[in-house]
Amino acid sequence: MKNRAMESRLRKRAASRLARLLVLTGSRQTGKTTLIQRCFPDVPYISLEDPAVRPGFSRMTAAEWVERYPHAILDEVQKAPSLVETVKAAYDESPDVRYFLLGSSQILLLSRVKESLAGRAAIEELWPLTLPEMATSSWDDRLAPSRLILWLERACRSDEVLLGQPAVDRSYARYSGILEHYLRFGGMPVVHHADLTDDERRSWLRDFQRTYLERDVADLAALRDLEPFVVAQRALATRTARTVNFSDLARSAGIAPATARRFLRYLELSYQVIQLPPFFRNPEKRLAKMPKVHFVDPGILRTILNRTGDWTGEEYESALVAEIVKQVRNAGLFADFFHLRTYDRREVDLLLELEEGFVGIEIKASRKVSRADARTLRGLEPLLDKPLLGAVVVSQDLEVRYLAPGVLAVPAAWLLSPPG
Repeated sequence: MKNRAMESRLRKRAASRLARLLVLTGSRQTGKTTLIQRCFPDVPYISLEDPAVRPGFSRMTAAEWVERYPHAILDEVQKAPSLVETVKAAYDESPDVRYFLLGSSQILLLSRVKESLAGRAAIEELWPLTLPEMATSSWDDRLAPSRLILWLERACRSDEVLLGQPAVDRSYARYSGILEHYLRFGGMPVVHHADLTDDERRSWLRDFQRTYLERDVADLAALRDLEPFVVAQRALATRTARTVNFSDLARSAGIAPATARRFLRYLELSYQVIQLPPFFRNPEKRLAKMPKVHFVDPGILRTILNRTGDWTGEEYESALVAEIVKQVRNAGLFADFFHLRTYDRREVDLLLELEEGFVGIEIKASRKVSRADARTLRGLEPLLDKPLLGAVVVSQDLEVRYLAPGVLAVPAAWLLSPPG
């Protein structure tokens, strides 16, 4: 069992009177049920997965919920959207009720749910494991923030937290191995069980993909035929870490552009992909305006593509972008994520916007980077409407050094792991 960064956040949020309705969403099999029951073992647990039990709970009135279940964990709540209205009524009726709503899609963004809970619910997301979480072996293991998070928390004012000699650091070798495992099998908790073989991990990932199509997609949309969605998902997987041209995607999948957009939305709502909007806030700058898509989990991506060998540059970029997003979200930092691309093909893989300014991140799968790899990050500030706080080139190069003024080269496993 791995320790989860979200545990302390959940306990703090649940202690607040402003979080009497707490929604925990995330992909299937990320450990939502295990985590919430660990945090609140005395709260009654109700699973709505079984269609046979849903009618009984759906027939209960708000008053009956207040009397019989003033506190409850409601799992797979997206399968009983009508129940949310009753939960809302119970919340409004009694100041003492407290409910935890769990779901494997971003249920608050579904039109039939969001209106009921708007302004009432606190929202948390449980992502697949991060590198620091993967390094733990029990709930009691210390979970420290990565160098990236420490750097961002200081608004990038102290590059010292990123400096060091990874090649002679004992913990770096360990995290390099963890990162390699993540790149091959992803961050779903099950695939990090030490007693599994690689074949068993791949088998589990295939089963996950099948279950996702049969259950999660059905929760989001009543598709009579899953085949067009499967074809579109695979077509999008071949385009991970690229900007999305919906007309091109639609042609590849044999669907209409509007359908391609809808399918991408389903993948985003069910935590399978991250969509990075383009940064183009300055209308005087000629910037591309297409979104960039990254699959959240490299293990699932490789399963869709039926790939078992070395990872591609696109897979590496998507895996690191997803890891950065997960760590930032787990830390509770207020940050927005973009990509930036100019019409003369100058591109920044990941642009983080903090309150104080921006952080530029360029990702390279190579084992040796040079000054040329910092080209897109040099002179970036004139394209932005806030200061550029810092810039890094992240790769497999072991040497930490400045490639240009203000642009630091750091190994991925070094940046994304805790010091010490």
